[in-house]
Amino acid sequence: MQGTRLDTGRIRAARRVIDPVFLDTPLYRCEALEPGLGCAVSIKLETANPVRSFKARGTELVASLLAGQGAPAVVCASAGNLGQALAWSGRGRGLDVTVVASRFATAAKLDRIRALGARLELVDGDHETARERAAAVARRDGIRLVEDSLDIETCEGAATIGLELVRTAPSFDTVLVALGGGALATGVGHVVKAAAPEVEVICVQPLGAPAMTHSWHRRRVVSTDSANTIADGVAGRHPVPAVLDDLLLVADDAVLVREESIVAGMRLLLHHAGLVVEPSAALGIAAILEDRDRFAGRHVVTVVCGSNVDVDAYHRWVGAAPVHGS
Repeated sequence: MQGTRLDTGRIRAARRVIDPVFLDTPLYRCEALEPGLGCAVSIKLETANPVRSFKARGTELVASLLAGQGAPAVVCASAGNLGQALAWSGRGRGLDVTVVASRFATAAKLDRIRALGARLELVDGDHETARERAAAVARRDGIRLVEDSLDIETCEGAATIGLELVRTAPSFDTVLVALGGGALATGVGHVVKAAAPEVEVICVQPLGAPAMTHSWHRRRVVSTDSANTIADGVAGRHPVPAVLDDLLLVADDAVLVREESIVAGMRLLLHHAGLVVEPSAALGIAAILEDRDRFAGRHVVTVVCGSNVDVDAYHRWVGAAPVHGS
């Protein structure tokens, strides 16, 4: 799509770099979900891989590039999923990986980062504090800083999901994509809009972490002082201007959903699709729950983007009383 930072040729070439274990993920109609949602629903499942999220599509590009340049080390800030993915991709290419995260991040994600061999540095504060520290480490050590969504590789890696969605003439008319920093939304949106411009791309963010959604609606960067959501993977507070510029070109709408709808979406995916997902992965289902009339009669694809969730917290959430008929 003209105007974005992304390039469809590079996105197609990315498929030759990304480990096949992360490619051609399942895309299927999930009829069991449909009675409770009032529309046709297909799932693009990005959890059945070694890091249980879509993030490695981007880190495979980053790590391949750095290894080709002979770079010895790399650092990133992460709420958990990017760190796991970079650790996995870097380990396979001989890179020394440092991940900076909030000490309040999901314990299961932090444990997995360590298990994959990365150096983990914890900071007080939230993800924005971790971003500041990661930048300081990169300056101190003279190594590459990977910034999710700002670095084009993270967006173009995610965009390969879009290639898989539009491989054949789409039977769907709406794509629901979780919105955090914007790599997934801009990547998928770029490809979908280039190949099937009639398909509506809707980004979904928690009401408790609305910075990018507010920015999209106001067409300028809007930061927030805090974020309060169980969907830790999309809880950024300071949107990147270049990413917002891309998002404005490829997204048809950006909506906010309540925490109880996110939990209800997780519960629906467990009970009717057999999927254990993290809160960010249920945002698309939450959006349908909150506006059934909007999606009635449509065929919706939702990207289930991650399943790295703390088991105890997950049981607390999905074990609560049913919400929205779930």
